[in-house]
Amino acid sequence: MENIKLSTDWQKFLDIEKEKPYFKTLISNVNTSYQNGQVFPDKNDIFKSLNYFNIKDLKVVILGQDPYPTPGRAHGLAFSFGNNEKPRDSLKNIFAELSDDLGIKRTNSDLSDWAKQGVLLLNCSLTIDINNKLSHRSANFGWVTFINNLISYVNRNVNTIFVLWGNDAKKKKELIDEKKQIIIESGHPSNMGGSYLRGFKNTKPFSKINEYLRAQNKKEIIW
Repeated sequence: MENIKLSTDWQKFLDIEKEKPYFKTLISNVNTSYQNGQVFPDKNDIFKSLNYFNIKDLKVVILGQDPYPTPGRAHGLAFSFGNNEKPRDSLKNIFAELSDDLGIKRTNSDLSDWAKQGVLLLNCSLTIDINNKLSHRSANFGWVTFINNLISYVNRNVNTIFVLWGNDAKKKKELIDEKKQIIIESGHPSNMGGSYLRGFKNTKPFSKINEYLRAQNKKEIIW
């Protein structure tokens, strides 16, 4: 993972981070984790979310929590199932809200088509141990600093829409200039603790995003 090469100009951000002491610790922690156990996503997919478009083409940042900790799902995009399984977990509720909001009956669980349109599907940690939620999100692992720096980098360099679903994502609000950026926030789409029914259902995030994009004379997302 030491020689990370992206096909987009997000490489500039990575090159800045590579020179910082925390990043060297992060690389060491990630490499050790892959050597000692089963970790998701595949090592080649860790920074996949940054490989679809240049920063000037960023339209939306959707913040997730961790990659899926079970085999065959995580592939570097928050909420997305890499092998296009039948949607489960939070994604099933996201699709239910998409149907209620825009009447779109989506079945494809691979969200790469969203990413190709300028949607940054970003988790708060980019790796995870098998069946061990939050395992790589401790403060000293390195991902917290990396994601915070990435959000700050976006905030400085472009005007975009930040979608914050759930308390973990909402904590990143302090990194975002609310006078410069558009923020859409709600409960998490997970069923845990009734979050979906209490705080996510009927929030209509997809139509709101497209409404903001239209107001900015930008192409709407085909969800």
